[in-house]
Amino acid sequence: MIDSSDGRQLLAIAKQATAIASGLIRSGSPHMLTSKGDRDLTTDVDVTVEELVRNFLCKQTPGLGFLGEEGGGTKQSDGLRWVLDPIDGTINFLHGLPLCAVSLSLLQNDIALVGVIDMPFLGTQYYALSNHGSYVNGQRLNVSTTRTLNTALVSIDQYTFGAGKKRANQLRRRLIERLSPHVQRVRMLGSSAIDLAWTAHGRLDACIMLGNKPWDTSAGVLIAREAGARVLDLHGANHATDSSATIAVTPSLEHELMTAVRATLASTATVE
Repeated sequence: MIDSSDGRQLLAIAKQATAIASGLIRSGSPHMLTSKGDRDLTTDVDVTVEELVRNFLCKQTPGLGFLGEEGGGTKQSDGLRWVLDPIDGTINFLHGLPLCAVSLSLLQNDIALVGVIDMPFLGTQYYALSNHGSYVNGQRLNVSTTRTLNTALVSIDQYTFGAGKKRANQLRRRLIERLSPHVQRVRMLGSSAIDLAWTAHGRLDACIMLGNKPWDTSAGVLIAREAGARVLDLHGANHATDSSATIAVTPSLEHELMTAVRATLASTATVE
């Protein structure tokens, strides 16, 4: 495990990397689209940002591994590797919506030690170092103090398409149907990184994502946990890198929310 001084240095490098990436995103516009599946796209800006960050981290931290959403991974050193989503919320970016983010984490044996989420069009950078709290632009973060589900703002991740996605989409629909009458509002923001960062910030009281790709969630899971959130899987167990889903919630709402999630899960028929 890296020590505290090394951790602070690596966090500073991660913050610099995501700030550079955000500058490129703000100044660029996509000219080339590549389909990754049914309605799932990547752009030339995604690829350029990933290459820029990869090269920067290679120079700053030689020997550490790297995994990017677009370009895959390189060999790890001592179980340490950077994990990057160059633009989480690409569809929002394509449509000019400001809800997108650069998400970068440093994992050691699949445990996040450093996490940074930089939102280029909102001017906010969220970050955390394991066991040292979470921050946004230098301000310490804490989850919300909401105590009842009927005053809670809850986000659910976006629908996904293609082979094998029917059951997850059915579960999303059922969750929306079950939660909508009992929460203040349900939101669908289109970025897992923003869902988790805003739960850490207390802007959301909970977020539910029926997926757990490391580039989407690893930075945000650390930031949410360091801000006091409970981060769980679909069955209420502590979230891990091999969990099939990612749920972050302010502790006072955990019982109510997870009761609703479990009931929805039990009532959702298996769809292939």
